Amino acid sequence: MSLWSRISDAIAALRKGESLSNVFAKLRTPPERSVAFTIAVIALGAKMAKADGRVTRDEVAAFREVFYIPPGAEIQAARVYNLARQDITGYETYARSIKSMFGDNMGVLEDILEGLFFIAMADGEYHPNEDDFIHTVAQIFGLSDQRFRSLRTRYAPDAPPDAYDVLGVTPETPLEEIHAAWRRAVRETHPDQMISRGVPEEAINLATAKLVAINRAWEDISTRHG
Repeated sequence: MSLWSRISDAIAALRKGESLSNVFAKLRTPPERSVAFTIAVIALGAKMAKADGRVTRDEVAAFREVFYIPPGAEIQAARVYNLARQDITGYETYARSIKSMFGDNMGVLEDILEGLFFIAMADGEYHPNEDDFIHTVAQIFGLSDQRFRSLRTRYAPDAPPDAYDVLGVTPETPLEEIHAAWRRAVRETHPDQMISRGVPEEAINLATAKLVAINRAWEDISTRHG
């Protein structure tokens, strides 16, 4: 059964009156976890799209860049988006449900945040309300401010990428440790690793931009060190 077919089953539960929180609770193990990841990004993205006071075509279209959505699955994706957008439940409740489901799996929680950054930048503008939204979600997920800055610096136009922040190190960190952090980041960004922690194959596009930023950071730092 395809990802979008499984999402159809989740949508059926939602249409019967189940809350997204309850649906998330049923999607704790593979392969259902990839369904939860997809719904989490779409649902939080729908909530965030209203954070700047408007929902643009670019923000809606951004889901196509995060996920591969075959023509036959467009309706399922749109239904999740619309259900979340119309739901009066606060996004903080969604975020807490997602955190509860993935627990201490910070890798997949960061993947979800990367998807939100991607969507926020789809219209070419990173609104302060979107920044507040993602920062609050990151805090609920349990990310440190340093890790949040590391993710933010790859996307926000007013935050020029800092190579040390990207790799989660400081200028005082020994080069050997920085190299180890780079290798670890590359390993964690490998599609197989992302799939194993719940990211669906349809969303592996997220890995491309992440890997580019990681490699550029290491090249920058290693050049500085000669």
